[in-house]
Amino acid sequence: MVFWNKIKKYRGFIAGAGLSAVAFMFIHAKSNNDPYFEIAKNLDVYANLFKELNSYYVDPIEPGKLVKTGVDAMLEDLDPYTNYITESDIEEYEFMMTGRYGGIGANMHRKGDEIYIGDVYENSPSQKAGLHPGDAVISIDNQSVKGKSIDDLSIMLKGSPGTQLTLKIRDAYTGVESQKMITRGEIEISSVPYAALIGPQKDIAFVKLTQFTQGCGRMVRAAYDSLQKAQPALKGLVLDLRNNPGGLVDEAVHICNIFVDRDQLVVSTRGKIPDMDKEYKTNGALWNKDIPLAVLVNKSSASASEIVAGTMQDMDRGVIIGERSYGKGLVQITRPLGFNSHLKLTIARYYTPSGRCIQALDYAHRNADKSVSVIADSLKKAYKTMNGRTVLSGGGIEPDVKIKDDPMPMIAVALYTKNYLFDYATDYAGKHPKIADPSTFSLTDAEFNDFTKWVDKKDYSYKTETEYALDSLKALAVKEKYYDDSKSEFDALKSKLSHDKKQDLLKHKDNVRYMLENEIVSRYYFTRGRIAQNMQHDKELDKALSILKQPTEYSGILKVKK
Repeated sequence: MVFWNKIKKYRGFIAGAGLSAVAFMFIHAKSNNDPYFEIAKNLDVYANLFKELNSYYVDPIEPGKLVKTGVDAMLEDLDPYTNYITESDIEEYEFMMTGRYGGIGANMHRKGDEIYIGDVYENSPSQKAGLHPGDAVISIDNQSVKGKSIDDLSIMLKGSPGTQLTLKIRDAYTGVESQKMITRGEIEISSVPYAALIGPQKDIAFVKLTQFTQGCGRMVRAAYDSLQKAQPALKGLVLDLRNNPGGLVDEAVHICNIFVDRDQLVVSTRGKIPDMDKEYKTNGALWNKDIPLAVLVNKSSASASEIVAGTMQDMDRGVIIGERSYGKGLVQITRPLGFNSHLKLTIARYYTPSGRCIQALDYAHRNADKSVSVIADSLKKAYKTMNGRTVLSGGGIEPDVKIKDDPMPMIAVALYTKNYLFDYATDYAGKHPKIADPSTFSLTDAEFNDFTKWVDKKDYSYKTETEYALDSLKALAVKEKYYDDSKSEFDALKSKLSHDKKQDLLKHKDNVRYMLENEIVSRYYFTRGRIAQNMQHDKELDKALSILKQPTEYSGILKVKK
């Protein structure tokens, strides 16, 4: 009778969470102060609340949408990596892990009320069907795209490889409307979009890795293999992890194994459940442990990127160049929730071979306003690399050679966000059937002047950072009632700081020109073209080449400073 009385007591919870979960609560709940009792009680309240809403709320409710909103709000108090993945989101999640999906190989963007083709992927069904960036999309399978969100369109475009869809488009070059029958394919976004021999003597092997998806370790190794066959006397290696958000830990270990021998500790994880703690060691034959290595990172290099960079640094296997990395030292797994939904949750922190955790933000101790603070310098601990160099925990990977990225001028940001660089690149591609190789392509002065005349007729108004700061100061003066007494000074300063768009365009000509060239190159050479063209103006890469060419400087960086 006691058991059945408990069942009746938790009848609401049975409806909301299932008998197995209730039985678990009964076994563990000893008193009203027991955490399992608190979980059961609050889930009972949640189930009843949902039932009342469904029964009595004035308008119809969407159960799935309402639950997702509630769960997302609950998870907001944890960290940004703990997420509820609904059945409708599972394809996107799998794409992030594998880099593969079924679709046409193009993305869309909105400009005003119209939808346009954005990037077209190389060798994709979209490219084979003759789509270009800038084509206006009118309908998909006879359904107008007007009023639809980009997410809605993404769902319409994706599907099983081999299935067909019809796109009605207006050609960006001719303005002619036509129907395009496209057969969906398996689209794989390569994690290694570019690899090449670089440097004056073409004896440095460069590989760009954009994400740690399944099989990327094999791709990186194959890329270095190919480059070494082309140039057996390699003088150095560059692994570019800039803007790489991370991904699979196992793949980070495989990539470390390219440069260090088997049975080397790469990363360890420790969390609340000791049985889930794990050590990840290399277990295969290395590719090469002697050729000098430079790893490029920036503030957007995170997670698995930091595992690779941190391991190379701790083992003194390579020189880390660039900006301090993001500082994500947390490990996630996914747990099934039923009905093809999942919970991606943080279960542990990871530690590099020296023992440091590079997590930069302290999500466990939020401020009163719910904001998150960085780990205080006083709490950072010192660790030693294999050669005895000091490295610190709690703030990402600090490069051995720091190179600060120049901030993008506001005029360049405005031209990019208003799609004027994109639009002009479309016009340019329509008039030029081919261009030079991306590693050498550049606009002539006359061509850039044509762009300045074209954009002069457009609205690309913007505020400089100084003007934003003045607006903030003015708002503060108004709040504290100082503004009326100093209005004339504010007006004079505003007049003095006001910028001339034409002059700004001339002042920041190089930045705008490089961005425009990059957009144009992508029309002919896709992602690999963007990367190759960017390398013409790459301070971090230039520094890496310089260091790799100087064995004494390279080895000196990896030694303890006396």
